[in-house]
Amino acid sequence: MQSTLHSAAIAGAGARPVDVQVDLSLGLPGFWLVGLPDLACTDAKVRVQTAIRNSGYQLPQKKIIVNLAPGALRKEGAAFDLAIALGVLAASGLIPPPARPAMVVGEISLSGELLPVRGVLPIALEARRLGLTRMIVPEANASEGALVKGLRVYGARDLVDAAEIFSGAVAREPATAAKAIPTEPSEFDLSDVRGQQTCKWALEIAAAGGHNTLLIGPPGAGKTMLARRLPTLLPTLSLEEAVETTSIWSVAGRLKAGQGLICHPPFRAPHHTISVAGLVGGGTPVRPGEISLANRGTLFLDELPEFGRATLEALRQPLEDGEVTISRVKDRVTLPARFMLIAAMNPCPCGHASDKNPNRYKCTPLQKEAYMGRVSGPILDRFDVHIEAPALRSGDVLGPRDGDSSAAVRERVEKARALQRKRYEGIPGVSCNAHLSGEPLRVLTLASEGARLLLARFLDLERFSARAHDRMLEVARTIADLQGDERVDEEHVYKASQLRCLDRPMTGRTSRSVTVAQIARQVAVNQSPGVQPGEQPREGT
Repeated sequence: MQSTLHSAAIAGAGARPVDVQVDLSLGLPGFWLVGLPDLACTDAKVRVQTAIRNSGYQLPQKKIIVNLAPGALRKEGAAFDLAIALGVLAASGLIPPPARPAMVVGEISLSGELLPVRGVLPIALEARRLGLTRMIVPEANASEGALVKGLRVYGARDLVDAAEIFSGAVAREPATAAKAIPTEPSEFDLSDVRGQQTCKWALEIAAAGGHNTLLIGPPGAGKTMLARRLPTLLPTLSLEEAVETTSIWSVAGRLKAGQGLICHPPFRAPHHTISVAGLVGGGTPVRPGEISLANRGTLFLDELPEFGRATLEALRQPLEDGEVTISRVKDRVTLPARFMLIAAMNPCPCGHASDKNPNRYKCTPLQKEAYMGRVSGPILDRFDVHIEAPALRSGDVLGPRDGDSSAAVRERVEKARALQRKRYEGIPGVSCNAHLSGEPLRVLTLASEGARLLLARFLDLERFSARAHDRMLEVARTIADLQGDERVDEEHVYKASQLRCLDRPMTGRTSRSVTVAQIARQVAVNQSPGVQPGEQPREGT
Protein backbone atom coordinates (compact mmCIF):
# COMPACT_ATOMS: atom_id res chain seq x y z
CA MET A 1 0.00 0.00 0.00
CA GLN A 2 1.07 3.59 -0.58
CA SER A 3 0.40 7.03 0.87
CA THR A 4 1.62 10.54 0.14
CA LEU A 5 1.71 13.47 2.52
CA HIS A 6 2.73 17.10 2.15
CA SER A 7 5.60 18.59 4.13
CA ALA A 8 8.23 21.27 3.53
CA ALA A 9 11.94 21.99 3.89
CA ILE A 10 13.39 25.30 5.08
CA ALA A 11 15.27 27.19 2.36
CA GLY A 12 16.76 30.50 3.42
CA ALA A 13 13.93 32.54 4.94
CA GLY A 14 11.27 30.57 3.05
CA ALA A 15 10.22 26.97 2.48
CA ARG A 16 10.15 24.47 -0.38
CA PRO A 17 7.45 21.79 -0.71
CA VAL A 18 8.40 18.16 -0.07
CA ASP A 19 6.22 15.12 -0.74
CA VAL A 20 6.59 12.30 1.78
CA GLN A 21 5.87 9.12 -0.22
CA VAL A 22 5.49 5.86 1.75
CA ASP A 23 5.34 2.38 0.25
CA LEU A 24 4.70 -0.89 2.15
CA SER A 25 5.32 -4.12 0.27
CA LEU A 26 6.06 -7.79 0.85
CA GLY A 27 9.68 -8.64 1.32
CA LEU A 28 12.36 -8.66 3.95
CA PRO A 29 11.10 -6.42 6.81
CA GLY A 30 13.03 -3.21 7.08
CA PHE A 31 12.86 0.59 6.92
CA TRP A 32 14.57 2.55 4.15
CA LEU A 33 14.59 6.35 3.90
CA VAL A 34 15.70 7.92 0.61
CA GLY A 35 15.55 11.37 -0.98
CA LEU A 36 18.86 13.00 0.02
CA PRO A 37 18.31 13.20 3.82
CA ASP A 38 21.02 14.44 6.16
CA LEU A 39 22.07 12.49 9.25
CA ALA A 40 19.41 14.02 11.53
CA CYS A 41 16.74 13.27 8.94
CA THR A 42 18.02 9.70 8.38
CA ASP A 43 17.67 8.99 12.10
CA ALA A 44 13.91 9.56 11.66
CA LYS A 45 13.42 5.88 10.85
CA VAL A 46 14.56 4.94 14.37
CA ARG A 47 12.50 7.67 16.04
CA VAL A 48 9.39 6.90 13.97
CA GLN A 49 9.40 3.13 14.50
CA THR A 50 9.95 3.51 18.25
CA ALA A 51 7.32 6.24 18.60
CA ILE A 52 4.74 4.18 16.65
CA ARG A 53 5.32 1.18 18.88
CA ASN A 54 5.20 3.25 22.09
CA SER A 55 1.97 4.91 20.92
CA GLY A 56 0.16 1.55 20.86
CA TYR A 57 0.28 0.80 17.12
CA GLN A 58 1.53 -2.52 15.75
CA LEU A 59 3.27 -2.23 12.38
CA PRO A 60 2.98 -5.16 9.97
CA GLN A 61 6.16 -7.04 9.17
CA LYS A 62 6.69 -5.52 5.73
CA LYS A 63 9.28 -3.67 3.70
CA ILE A 64 8.85 0.09 4.31
CA ILE A 65 10.31 2.56 1.85
CA VAL A 66 9.96 6.30 2.44
CA ASN A 67 10.93 8.74 -0.32
CA LEU A 68 11.27 12.47 0.28
CA ALA A 69 10.64 14.10 -3.09
CA PRO A 70 12.14 15.92 -4.92
CA GLY A 71 15.24 13.81 -4.52
CA ALA A 72 17.63 16.58 -5.61
CA LEU A 73 16.65 18.83 -2.67
CA ARG A 74 18.67 18.16 0.46
CA LYS A 75 16.45 17.43 3.50
CA GLU A 76 17.79 18.57 6.86
CA GLY A 77 16.59 18.22 10.42
CA ALA A 78 13.87 16.27 12.19
CA ALA A 79 10.81 18.23 11.02
CA PHE A 80 9.77 15.39 8.66
CA ASP A 81 9.26 12.90 11.53
CA LEU A 82 5.51 13.47 11.93
CA ALA A 83 4.79 13.32 8.19
CA ILE A 84 6.77 10.06 7.89
CA ALA A 85 4.98 8.51 10.88
CA LEU A 86 1.50 9.44 9.64
CA GLY A 87 2.40 8.24 6.17
CA VAL A 88 3.50 4.87 7.50
CA LEU A 89 0.33 4.52 9.59
CA ALA A 90 -1.87 5.45 6.62
CA ALA A 91 -0.06 3.11 4.20
CA SER A 92 -0.33 0.21 6.66
CA GLY A 93 -4.08 0.78 7.14
CA LEU A 94 -3.79 1.57 10.85
CA ILE A 95 -5.50 4.93 10.33
CA PRO A 96 -7.96 5.90 7.57
CA PRO A 97 -6.72 8.23 4.82
CA PRO A 98 -7.62 11.91 5.31
CA ALA A 99 -10.61 13.46 3.58
CA ARG A 100 -8.56 16.55 2.70
CA PRO A 101 -4.78 16.89 2.25
CA ALA A 102 -2.79 18.70 4.90
CA MET A 103 0.68 20.15 5.43
CA VAL A 104 2.40 18.16 8.19
CA VAL A 105 5.59 19.10 10.11
CA GLY A 106 6.92 18.16 13.52
CA GLU A 107 9.58 16.23 15.39
CA ILE A 108 8.70 13.06 17.34
CA SER A 109 10.27 11.87 20.56
CA LEU A 110 10.65 8.17 21.32
CA SER A 111 7.54 8.28 23.51
CA GLY A 112 5.46 9.71 20.66
CA GLU A 113 5.34 13.26 22.04
CA LEU A 114 5.61 16.01 19.44
CA LEU A 115 8.44 18.50 19.80
CA PRO A 116 8.44 22.04 18.35
CA VAL A 117 10.38 22.83 15.20
CA ARG A 118 11.65 26.05 13.66
CA GLY A 119 10.32 27.69 10.49
CA VAL A 120 6.61 26.94 10.94
CA LEU A 121 5.52 30.40 9.72
CA PRO A 122 7.27 30.24 6.30
CA ILE A 123 6.05 26.64 5.93
CA ALA A 124 2.48 27.79 6.62
CA LEU A 125 2.87 30.51 3.98
CA GLU A 126 4.06 27.86 1.52
CA ALA A 127 1.07 25.65 2.40
CA ARG A 128 -1.32 28.48 1.58
CA ARG A 129 0.51 29.11 -1.68
CA LEU A 130 0.04 25.45 -2.61
CA GLY A 131 -3.71 25.74 -2.02
CA LEU A 132 -3.78 23.58 1.12
CA THR A 133 -6.36 24.46 3.77
CA ARG A 134 -5.12 22.36 6.73
CA MET A 135 -1.86 22.08 8.62
CA ILE A 136 -0.83 19.82 11.50
CA VAL A 137 2.04 20.94 13.74
CA PRO A 138 3.24 20.37 17.32
CA GLU A 139 1.06 22.15 19.85
CA ALA A 140 3.85 24.59 20.74
CA ASN A 141 3.96 25.81 17.10
CA ALA A 142 0.21 26.05 16.49
CA SER A 143 -0.26 29.74 17.33
CA GLU A 144 2.66 30.65 15.08
CA GLY A 145 1.26 28.79 12.07
CA ALA A 146 -2.18 30.29 12.69
CA LEU A 147 -0.80 33.73 11.85
CA VAL A 148 -1.38 32.83 8.18
CA LYS A 149 -4.95 33.68 7.21
CA GLY A 150 -6.94 31.15 5.19
CA LEU A 151 -5.16 28.16 6.74
CA ARG A 152 -6.65 26.00 9.52
CA VAL A 153 -3.75 25.02 11.79
CA TYR A 154 -4.13 22.21 14.32
CA GLY A 155 -1.72 21.66 17.18
CA ALA A 156 -1.16 18.06 18.33
CA ARG A 157 0.30 16.88 21.63
CA ASP A 158 1.52 13.45 20.47
CA LEU A 159 1.39 11.00 17.60
CA VAL A 160 -2.02 9.57 18.59
CA ASP A 161 -3.50 13.06 18.77
CA ALA A 162 -1.99 13.95 15.37
CA ALA A 163 -3.33 10.73 13.82
CA GLU A 164 -6.87 11.53 14.99
CA ILE A 165 -6.67 15.04 13.56
CA PHE A 166 -5.11 13.79 10.33
CA SER A 167 -7.80 11.15 9.69
CA GLY A 168 -10.66 13.32 10.91
CA ALA A 169 -11.63 10.81 13.60
CA VAL A 170 -12.30 13.62 16.07
CA ALA A 171 -13.58 17.13 15.58
CA ARG A 172 -11.07 19.73 16.66
CA GLU A 173 -11.10 23.50 16.62
CA PRO A 174 -8.13 25.06 14.82
CA ALA A 175 -5.59 27.07 16.77
CA THR A 176 -5.91 30.83 17.08
CA ALA A 177 -3.17 33.19 16.04
CA ALA A 178 -0.85 34.50 18.70
CA LYS A 179 -1.29 38.18 19.44
CA ALA A 180 1.25 40.54 17.98
CA ILE A 181 3.92 41.83 20.31
CA PRO A 182 2.67 45.20 21.57
CA THR A 183 4.88 48.22 21.28
CA GLU A 184 5.48 48.69 24.98
CA PRO A 185 6.85 51.98 26.30
CA SER A 186 10.61 51.71 26.14
CA GLU A 187 12.84 52.36 29.08
CA PHE A 188 14.92 54.45 26.69
CA ASP A 189 13.91 57.91 25.52
CA LEU A 190 15.73 60.39 23.33
CA SER A 191 15.26 63.10 25.95
CA ASP A 192 17.52 61.08 28.27
CA VAL A 193 20.51 62.18 26.18
CA ARG A 194 22.03 65.40 27.51
CA GLY A 195 23.25 67.89 24.94
CA GLN A 196 24.21 66.50 21.50
CA GLN A 197 21.41 68.39 19.73
CA THR A 198 23.08 67.99 16.33
CA CYS A 199 23.36 64.23 16.84
CA LYS A 200 19.70 64.03 17.85
CA TRP A 201 18.77 65.90 14.70
CA ALA A 202 20.90 63.50 12.67
CA LEU A 203 19.18 60.49 14.27
CA GLU A 204 15.75 61.92 13.42
CA ILE A 205 16.79 62.27 9.79
CA ALA A 206 18.27 58.76 9.80
CA ALA A 207 15.04 57.31 11.20
CA ALA A 208 12.86 59.26 8.76
CA GLY A 209 14.77 58.13 5.66
CA GLY A 210 16.31 54.81 6.76
CA HIS A 211 19.85 56.18 6.41
CA ASN A 212 23.03 54.47 7.58
CA THR A 213 24.71 56.63 10.22
CA LEU A 214 28.20 56.82 11.72
CA LEU A 215 28.74 58.53 15.09
CA ILE A 216 32.29 59.69 15.84
CA GLY A 217 33.41 61.05 19.18
CA PRO A 218 35.44 60.57 22.36
CA PRO A 219 34.53 58.05 25.07
CA GLY A 220 31.57 59.14 27.17
CA ALA A 221 30.12 61.48 24.56
CA GLY A 222 26.88 59.45 24.40
CA LYS A 223 27.31 57.62 21.07
CA THR A 224 26.03 54.27 22.32
CA MET A 225 23.29 55.98 24.30
CA LEU A 226 22.10 57.74 21.15
CA ALA A 227 22.22 54.59 19.01
CA ARG A 228 20.21 52.54 21.50
CA ARG A 229 17.44 55.13 21.39
CA LEU A 230 17.08 55.00 17.63
CA PRO A 231 14.51 52.12 17.76
CA THR A 232 12.20 54.38 19.79
CA LEU A 233 12.04 56.75 16.82
CA LEU A 234 11.06 54.16 14.20
CA PRO A 235 7.45 53.51 13.14
CA THR A 236 5.88 50.08 13.51
CA LEU A 237 6.25 47.59 10.65
CA SER A 238 3.61 47.10 8.00
CA LEU A 239 1.89 43.68 7.85
CA GLU A 240 4.09 42.56 4.95
CA GLU A 241 7.27 43.68 6.73
CA ALA A 242 6.16 42.06 10.00
CA VAL A 243 5.50 38.71 8.31
CA GLU A 244 8.88 38.83 6.55
CA THR A 245 10.74 39.68 9.77
CA THR A 246 8.87 37.10 11.84
CA SER A 247 9.58 34.42 9.22
CA ILE A 248 13.32 35.08 9.51
CA TRP A 249 13.20 34.83 13.29
CA SER A 250 11.17 31.63 12.98
CA VAL A 251 13.73 30.06 10.65
CA ALA A 252 16.50 31.09 13.06
CA GLY A 253 14.62 29.47 15.94
CA ARG A 254 14.37 32.78 17.84
CA LEU A 255 10.57 32.90 18.26
CA LYS A 256 9.23 32.00 21.70
CA ALA A 257 6.24 29.69 22.13
CA GLY A 258 3.03 31.66 21.68
CA GLN A 259 4.80 34.69 20.23
CA GLY A 260 2.94 36.61 17.55
CA LEU A 261 4.12 38.81 14.72
CA ILE A 262 7.12 41.05 15.35
CA CYS A 263 5.58 44.43 14.69
CA HIS A 264 8.36 46.70 15.92
CA PRO A 265 11.65 47.04 14.01
CA PRO A 266 14.25 44.72 15.58
CA PHE A 267 17.48 46.06 17.06
CA ARG A 268 20.62 43.93 16.95
CA ALA A 269 23.96 44.87 18.55
CA PRO A 270 26.53 42.07 18.02
CA HIS A 271 29.88 42.11 19.81
CA HIS A 272 32.96 43.07 17.78
CA THR A 273 34.34 39.51 18.10
CA ILE A 274 31.53 38.14 15.89
CA SER A 275 32.57 36.02 12.91
CA VAL A 276 31.64 36.59 9.28
CA ALA A 277 29.17 33.67 9.40
CA GLY A 278 27.63 35.03 12.59
CA LEU A 279 27.11 38.44 11.01
CA VAL A 280 25.93 37.59 7.48
CA GLY A 281 24.71 34.03 8.05
CA GLY A 282 26.06 30.61 7.28
CA GLY A 283 26.57 27.17 8.75
CA THR A 284 25.08 23.84 7.76
CA PRO A 285 22.18 24.14 7.36
CA VAL A 286 22.40 27.84 6.53
CA ARG A 287 21.05 29.98 9.37
CA PRO A 288 20.28 33.72 9.21
CA GLY A 289 22.98 35.99 10.62
CA GLU A 290 22.68 39.23 12.53
CA ILE A 291 22.05 41.32 9.41
CA SER A 292 19.01 39.18 8.55
CA LEU A 293 17.74 39.20 12.14
CA ALA A 294 17.98 43.01 11.89
CA ASN A 295 15.90 43.00 8.69
CA ARG A 296 13.53 46.02 8.61
CA GLY A 297 15.26 47.24 11.76
CA THR A 298 18.63 48.43 13.01
CA LEU A 299 22.07 46.83 13.19
CA PHE A 300 24.33 48.64 15.67
CA LEU A 301 28.10 48.13 15.49
CA ASP A 302 29.75 49.71 18.51
CA GLU A 303 33.51 50.35 18.33
CA LEU A 304 33.49 49.92 14.56
CA PRO A 305 37.30 49.68 14.01
CA GLU A 306 37.47 46.75 16.45
CA PHE A 307 35.44 44.51 14.12
CA GLY A 308 37.45 42.22 11.86
CA ARG A 309 38.30 43.62 8.44
CA ALA A 310 36.77 40.62 6.64
CA THR A 311 33.64 40.90 8.78
CA LEU A 312 33.08 44.54 7.83
CA GLU A 313 33.85 43.97 4.15
CA ALA A 314 31.15 41.28 4.08
CA LEU A 315 28.60 44.06 4.64
CA ARG A 316 29.24 45.70 1.26
CA GLN A 317 26.81 43.69 -0.85
CA PRO A 318 23.97 43.49 1.72
CA LEU A 319 24.10 47.26 2.28
CA GLU A 320 23.64 47.86 -1.44
CA ASP A 321 21.19 45.08 -2.36
CA GLY A 322 19.14 44.63 0.80
CA GLU A 323 19.80 40.88 0.75
CA VAL A 324 22.68 38.47 1.21
CA THR A 325 23.43 35.42 -0.92
CA ILE A 326 25.25 32.56 0.79
CA SER A 327 26.71 29.96 -1.55
CA ARG A 328 27.70 26.47 -0.48
CA VAL A 329 28.86 23.44 -2.45
CA LYS A 330 25.42 21.85 -2.28
CA ASP A 331 23.15 24.86 -1.92
CA ARG A 332 22.72 28.57 -2.56
CA VAL A 333 20.49 30.60 -0.26
CA THR A 334 19.35 34.22 -0.43
CA LEU A 335 18.25 35.90 2.82
CA PRO A 336 16.61 39.33 3.28
CA ALA A 337 18.93 41.92 4.84
CA ARG A 338 17.27 45.33 4.49
CA PHE A 339 18.53 47.07 7.63
CA MET A 340 19.76 50.42 8.89
CA LEU A 341 23.42 50.36 9.88
CA ILE A 342 24.32 52.50 12.88
CA ALA A 343 27.97 52.51 13.95
CA ALA A 344 29.98 54.29 16.62
CA MET A 345 33.72 54.83 16.82
CA ASN A 346 36.42 56.87 18.54
CA PRO A 347 38.53 59.31 16.49
CA CYS A 348 41.78 57.63 17.61
CA PRO A 349 43.00 54.76 19.86
CA CYS A 350 42.96 56.93 23.02
CA GLY A 351 39.70 58.55 21.89
CA HIS A 352 40.69 62.16 22.61
CA ALA A 353 41.87 63.44 19.23
CA SER A 354 39.12 66.07 19.22
CA ASP A 355 39.52 67.01 22.91
CA LYS A 356 40.27 70.66 23.64
CA ASN A 357 42.72 69.60 26.33
CA PRO A 358 45.90 68.60 24.46
CA ASN A 359 47.25 66.76 27.51
CA ARG A 360 44.61 64.05 27.10
CA TYR A 361 45.60 63.28 23.50
CA LYS A 362 48.25 60.56 23.67
CA CYS A 363 48.27 59.14 20.12
CA THR A 364 50.85 59.82 17.44
CA PRO A 365 49.67 60.67 13.92
CA LEU A 366 50.85 57.24 12.76
CA GLN A 367 48.82 55.46 15.47
CA LYS A 368 45.77 57.52 14.61
CA GLU A 369 46.09 56.77 10.90
CA ALA A 370 46.59 53.04 11.54
CA TYR A 371 43.55 52.96 13.82
CA MET A 372 41.26 54.69 11.35
CA GLY A 373 42.63 52.61 8.50
CA ARG A 374 40.97 49.55 10.00
CA VAL A 375 37.74 50.68 8.34
CA SER A 376 38.03 50.74 4.56
CA GLY A 377 36.95 53.65 2.40
CA PRO A 378 34.22 51.64 0.61
CA ILE A 379 32.58 50.84 3.95
CA LEU A 380 32.75 54.48 5.07
CA ASP A 381 31.28 55.52 1.74
CA ARG A 382 28.17 53.49 2.50
CA PHE A 383 27.24 55.67 5.47
CA ASP A 384 24.73 58.30 4.39
CA VAL A 385 25.34 60.35 7.54
CA HIS A 386 28.49 60.69 9.60
CA ILE A 387 28.37 63.15 12.43
CA GLU A 388 30.68 64.12 15.26
CA ALA A 389 29.53 63.70 18.86
CA PRO A 390 31.70 66.17 20.82
CA ALA A 391 32.65 65.76 24.46
CA LEU A 392 29.93 66.91 26.83
CA ARG A 393 30.25 70.10 28.82
CA SER A 394 29.39 70.43 32.51
CA GLY A 395 26.21 72.31 31.66
CA ASP A 396 25.04 69.38 29.51
CA VAL A 397 25.80 66.74 32.15
CA LEU A 398 24.42 68.57 35.18
CA GLY A 399 21.59 70.44 33.47
CA PRO A 400 17.97 69.32 33.01
CA ARG A 401 16.71 67.16 30.18
CA ASP A 402 16.51 68.98 26.89
CA GLY A 403 15.12 68.26 23.46
CA ASP A 404 12.03 66.43 22.25
CA SER A 405 10.92 63.07 23.57
CA SER A 406 11.06 59.95 21.43
CA ALA A 407 7.27 60.04 20.99
CA ALA A 408 7.36 63.56 19.57
CA VAL A 409 10.19 62.72 17.17
CA ARG A 410 8.51 59.45 16.13
CA GLU A 411 5.39 61.37 15.18
CA ARG A 412 7.41 63.50 12.76
CA VAL A 413 9.21 60.42 11.45
CA GLU A 414 5.91 58.63 10.75
CA LYS A 415 4.62 61.61 8.76
CA ALA A 416 7.80 61.66 6.67
CA ARG A 417 7.64 57.89 6.10
CA ALA A 418 4.00 58.20 5.00
CA LEU A 419 5.03 60.72 2.34
CA GLN A 420 7.74 58.36 1.12
CA ARG A 421 5.44 55.32 0.94
CA LYS A 422 2.98 57.31 -1.13
CA ARG A 423 5.74 58.62 -3.42
CA TYR A 424 7.29 55.20 -4.04
CA GLU A 425 4.08 53.21 -4.23
CA GLY A 426 4.37 50.56 -6.91
CA ILE A 427 8.19 50.46 -6.90
CA PRO A 428 9.26 47.04 -5.59
CA GLY A 429 11.83 47.05 -2.79
CA VAL A 430 11.57 50.81 -2.13
CA SER A 431 9.76 52.05 0.98
CA CYS A 432 11.97 54.94 2.11
CA ASN A 433 14.49 57.38 0.65
CA ALA A 434 17.56 55.30 1.54
CA HIS A 435 16.36 52.50 -0.77
CA LEU A 436 16.45 54.71 -3.87
CA SER A 437 19.11 54.27 -6.53
CA GLY A 438 19.66 54.80 -10.23
CA GLU A 439 17.10 56.60 -12.36
CA PRO A 440 14.29 56.62 -9.73
CA LEU A 441 16.62 58.60 -7.45
CA ARG A 442 17.15 61.26 -10.12
CA VAL A 443 13.47 61.52 -11.00
CA LEU A 444 11.55 61.00 -7.76
CA THR A 445 13.62 63.20 -5.46
CA LEU A 446 12.26 66.27 -7.31
CA ALA A 447 15.45 68.28 -6.87
CA SER A 448 15.48 71.85 -8.15
CA GLU A 449 18.07 73.08 -10.63
CA GLY A 450 19.85 75.01 -7.88
CA ALA A 451 20.05 71.91 -5.69
CA ARG A 452 21.48 69.85 -8.54
CA LEU A 453 24.03 72.57 -9.28
CA LEU A 454 25.14 72.64 -5.65
CA LEU A 455 25.50 68.85 -5.59
CA ALA A 456 27.51 69.00 -8.82
CA ARG A 457 29.87 71.50 -7.19
CA PHE A 458 30.41 69.15 -4.27
CA LEU A 459 31.18 66.36 -6.72
CA ASP A 460 33.74 68.47 -8.60
CA LEU A 461 35.39 70.39 -5.76
CA GLU A 462 35.86 67.53 -3.32
CA ARG A 463 35.99 64.59 -5.74
CA PHE A 464 32.97 62.92 -4.20
CA SER A 465 32.23 59.40 -5.36
CA ALA A 466 29.00 58.91 -7.27
CA ARG A 467 27.67 56.96 -4.29
CA ALA A 468 28.42 59.87 -1.93
CA HIS A 469 26.61 62.21 -4.31
CA ASP A 470 23.54 59.96 -4.30
CA ARG A 471 23.65 59.57 -0.53
CA MET A 472 23.63 63.35 -0.04
CA LEU A 473 20.69 63.69 -2.42
CA GLU A 474 18.77 61.02 -0.47
CA VAL A 475 19.44 62.79 2.84
CA ALA A 476 18.36 66.12 1.34
CA ARG A 477 15.13 64.47 0.19
CA THR A 478 14.52 63.22 3.74
CA ILE A 479 15.11 66.69 5.20
CA ALA A 480 12.58 68.07 2.72
CA ASP A 481 10.07 65.40 3.77
CA LEU A 482 10.50 66.28 7.45
CA GLN A 483 9.86 69.92 6.60
CA GLY A 484 6.87 69.01 4.42
CA ASP A 485 8.44 70.46 1.26
CA GLU A 486 7.57 68.96 -2.10
CA ARG A 487 10.86 69.77 -3.84
CA VAL A 488 14.50 69.55 -2.78
CA ASP A 489 16.23 72.92 -2.99
CA GLU A 490 19.57 74.44 -1.98
CA GLU A 491 18.53 74.77 1.67
CA HIS A 492 17.98 71.03 1.99
CA VAL A 493 21.26 70.21 0.25
CA TYR A 494 23.12 72.61 2.54
CA LYS A 495 21.60 70.97 5.61
CA ALA A 496 22.49 67.56 4.23
CA SER A 497 26.06 68.76 3.80
CA GLN A 498 26.28 69.43 7.52
CA LEU A 499 25.69 65.71 8.05
CA ARG A 500 28.56 64.61 5.84
CA CYS A 501 31.79 65.96 7.24
CA LEU A 502 34.76 65.58 4.89
CA ASP A 503 37.30 66.36 7.62
CA ARG A 504 36.76 62.86 9.00
CA PRO A 505 39.26 61.79 11.64
CA MET A 506 39.15 58.24 10.30
CA THR A 507 40.38 59.25 6.87
CA GLY A 508 43.83 60.13 8.18
CA ARG A 509 43.80 63.36 6.17
CA THR A 510 45.34 65.80 8.60
CA SER A 511 46.92 68.12 6.05
CA ARG A 512 43.92 70.43 5.84
CA SER A 513 40.71 71.20 7.62
CA VAL A 514 37.66 71.63 5.40
CA THR A 515 34.07 70.49 5.74
CA VAL A 516 31.28 70.13 3.22
CA ALA A 517 29.43 72.91 4.99
CA GLN A 518 32.38 75.25 4.36
CA ILE A 519 32.39 74.23 0.71
CA ALA A 520 28.66 74.92 0.55
CA ARG A 521 29.31 78.46 1.76
CA GLN A 522 32.08 78.82 -0.82
CA VAL A 523 29.75 77.64 -3.56
CA ALA A 524 27.04 80.01 -2.38
CA VAL A 525 29.49 82.92 -2.59
CA ASN A 526 30.81 81.96 -6.02
CA GLN A 527 27.57 80.76 -7.60
CA SER A 528 26.48 82.96 -10.50
CA PRO A 529 24.59 82.39 -13.78
CA GLY A 530 27.85 82.46 -15.71
CA VAL A 531 29.52 79.66 -13.71
CA GLN A 532 28.93 76.12 -14.95
CA PRO A 533 29.27 72.89 -13.01
CA GLY A 534 32.84 71.64 -13.18
CA GLU A 535 34.45 75.11 -13.14
CA GLN A 536 36.64 76.07 -10.18
CA PRO A 537 35.52 78.90 -7.85
CA ARG A 538 37.08 82.32 -8.12
CA GLU A 539 40.31 82.97 -6.28
CA GLY A 540 40.15 84.46 -2.86
CA THR A 541 37.30 82.27 -1.55
